Amino acid sequence: METIKYFETIKCEDFEIFNLEYHNKRISNTIGLNINLQEYIYPISDELLRCKVVYDKDEIIDVLYFPYKKREIKSFKIIIDDEIDYSKKYLDRTKLDKLFEKRNGCDEIIIVKNDIVTDTTIANVAIFYDGCWITSKNCLLIGTTRTRLLEEKKLIEKDITLDMLYNASKIALMNAMIDFNIIENYSFKL
Repeated sequence: METIKYFETIKCEDFEIFNLEYHNKRISNTIGLNINLQEYIYPISDELLRCKVVYDKDEIIDVLYFPYKKREIKSFKIIIDDEIDYSKKYLDRTKLDKLFEKRNGCDEIIIVKNDIVTDTTIANVAIFYDGCWITSKNCLLIGTTRTRLLEEKKLIEKDITLDMLYNASKIALMNAMIDFNIIENYSFKL
């Protein structure tokens, strides 16, 4: 039986490694081992890099570096999938990739599970609604940036319905590479 592999995506720039504490915690929550990523990550240049750390239940398998260019995301296809499970950052993203293929010309998808807005394929979602930033209590993956912003009390966790999503005054995506990115002039397609 093949061992399940996981990965972390970590932002590196000017030889600085960002939010390691949160990535270390997620690895610990995923496999139950306390691994200090600081011992494995050595940025290869001062440019903005996406560091991909691949690991399994026993060890760090690989550390890769890629120059990072942010994707332009303005349009979202709403995809309903009540079966999707991506509760850990699995290296095998086949299910997410299959959903992404249904984006029908949109830049990205927003996955709705059991009538609740969850995530995109690459980021947690936040909406500005009733005077505050809300992130889904039922996200697919507990993101490191999301966790940090909740701890800093910059976000509130709450179920987000489609109606709330459509009536929000702003939307933001958040992940390790883009931090908290408010999107201007966005659109949804059912």
